Amino acid sequence: MKTLIRWFLLASALLLVAHLYPGVEVKSYVSALIAALVLGLLNTLLRPVLVLLTLPVTVLSLGLFLFVINALMFWAAANMLEGFAVSGFSAALIGSLIYSLCGMVIDVAMERLFPPAE
Repeated sequence: MKTLIRWFLLASALLLVAHLYPGVEVKSYVSALIAALVLGLLNTLLRPVLVLLTLPVTVLSLGLFLFVINALMFWAAANMLEGFAVSGFSAALIGSLIYSLCGMVIDVAMERLFPPAE
């Protein structure tokens, strides 16, 4: 149940990103649900590999290269899907930043609503 609620909230966060920043476009809530699912899968499966491969650059940039990796995941999801579009890399970077901030707020809210069982 917690996972479904988080998924719906992340899809809503994607709609919020599209509303706040004109470089990101989401056609419908169903498109946002699919995009949130694809973003979650990319971040779960592909992001750790990219972080490991780019570790020297990440260390040299003091972790700032992780923003580039997040933007690449955001951009890749937009290129895979029809109802989710990003106008360029800078739009992907700003959109992924806003989406990440929303995700952090959602994670904190979920921890408070559903405390871990002891």
